[in-house]
Amino acid sequence: MIDLRLLREDPDRVRASQRARGEDVALVDSLLSADERRRSSGVRFDELRAEQRQLGKLIPKASGDEKAELLKKASQLAADVKAADAERDAADAETKDLLLQLGNLVHPDVPVGGEEDFVTLETHGTIRDFGAEGFEPKDHLELGTLLGAIDVERGAKVSGSRFYFLTGVGALLELALVNAAIAQATAAGFTPMLTPALVRPQSMAGTGFLGQAAQDVYRLDADDLYLVGTSEVPLAAYHMDEILDADRLPLRYAGFSPCFRREAGSHGKDTRGIFRVHQFDKVEMFSYVAPEDSQAEHQRLLQWEKEWLTSLELPFRVIDVATGDLGASAARKFDCEAWIPTQGKYRELTSTSDCTEFQSRRLSIRFRDGKQVKPLATLNGTLCAVPRTIVAILENHQQADGSVYVPPVLRPYLGGREVLEPVAK
Repeated sequence: MIDLRLLREDPDRVRASQRARGEDVALVDSLLSADERRRSSGVRFDELRAEQRQLGKLIPKASGDEKAELLKKASQLAADVKAADAERDAADAETKDLLLQLGNLVHPDVPVGGEEDFVTLETHGTIRDFGAEGFEPKDHLELGTLLGAIDVERGAKVSGSRFYFLTGVGALLELALVNAAIAQATAAGFTPMLTPALVRPQSMAGTGFLGQAAQDVYRLDADDLYLVGTSEVPLAAYHMDEILDADRLPLRYAGFSPCFRREAGSHGKDTRGIFRVHQFDKVEMFSYVAPEDSQAEHQRLLQWEKEWLTSLELPFRVIDVATGDLGASAARKFDCEAWIPTQGKYRELTSTSDCTEFQSRRLSIRFRDGKQVKPLATLNGTLCAVPRTIVAILENHQQADGSVYVPPVLRPYLGGREVLEPVAK
């Protein structure tokens, strides 16, 4: 959530942020009104309580008619205090509810618009000309079948659409990607973490995933638990309700976890293969930093993502995501999109978001800086979303005979293999 004090002092900035996101601007005025009622009812409650305490001191000293009058007044005052308390609680609850609906303030440099209004910042690598090489590229599912690596038919039989098996060298390729990604993150100073896949509602809400993203979340009603769509959620909640010492910052974690997404609203999109699925594994970077360091940390996370994709020898571009596609928690987001030959376009492989103080306020994570205790900033960045990375590797590194070149960074985790060979023709 954002700072209420900032809302009061500069509501136009918050309105502009909501407008840029394509969200309800009227929410800002509703929140301002609720906050004013919360504060005024709080003042009235305090005044009535003070009057009640003062009256309580007079009653024992009074007698006769005077005492009877004071007791009558005390009875009325007790009713007024109770009403003021209820009014204060209602206004406080309304304020908190409205505040949770408000997205993070977007960074002023974020391009304004929808999904297609991003700005391309960089392009890396060379897109292969398969025509010049004399063959038509196969898509990842055809390659995965040749390699004995991907089985979507049995995935659908066992679990339904958008589920799959990674088999043989496909399973080994996932393990190689995960191990190589964790090795890079560990070398960069991240603490490796294996995180829970099920979290409580306060963890999911605290990271901002029960707002506009709620339709993509799986919930276990009987247990009041949620399946995470990313290890960002348990990593953000890891220090919930804690006060950290400033000299411990930055704290950096690399979480590996299964991820579950309903993919609501994606009917008909990416139905072939394993690009868009309901369950996948991912290595996620997560940072806790002082607020003034968040933009620099954001660039560091992006640099680690670029190094990873470069080590996989994938052609990719970096985009500055537009305001309407940020998600509630992010003030700014950069995506790295790899070229997918058979689609003829770049597709998202990694994403890194600067969430500033938005999540830490909701999760009550603070740091002690001298005599001050204040919210810190949180950031997240995908290092390796496994299925999409497999898609990019198979399609970009395929050979005419259906074999696939293995980048050197993965070979130590694949028994030294330089090429993945077809097992079926």
